[in-house]
Amino acid sequence: MGIHRSAMGKSVDMSALVSRNEKTRAVGNMKVNARGDTIDSHGRIIASVTEKVNTAYSKTVGNKSANVNRKPTQQLQPDPIAKEMDLTAEERELEDSLSDDLEVEKIKQAELKEKKK
Repeated sequence: MGIHRSAMGKSVDMSALVSRNEKTRAVGNMKVNARGDTIDSHGRIIASVTEKVNTAYSKTVGNKSANVNRKPTQQLQPDPIAKEMDLTAEERELEDSLSDDLEVEKIKQAELKEKKK
């Protein structure tokens, strides 16, 4: 926005004016403040402008993965027994060797730390 000159020649910093009054109730019948947040009769914010924009966006976008989801989702842990039943014999063997490889790497790292001391 920047600094503008009034008709009387005074400098007016519009960005400072906007930021100073963004929580002030806007004139009109929409029950919002200057930022666009929905407010109650006491001036408390009921719904912020970002929440309203996210809701409107999620209604228009068909892809649910593109929607903004602010609520934390519960992570489901896979059932290890069911996982074992789904694997073939070769896949089970690879899983076992992978865990062995991880143990070997941990031992190697521990030995390297001891040599550095």
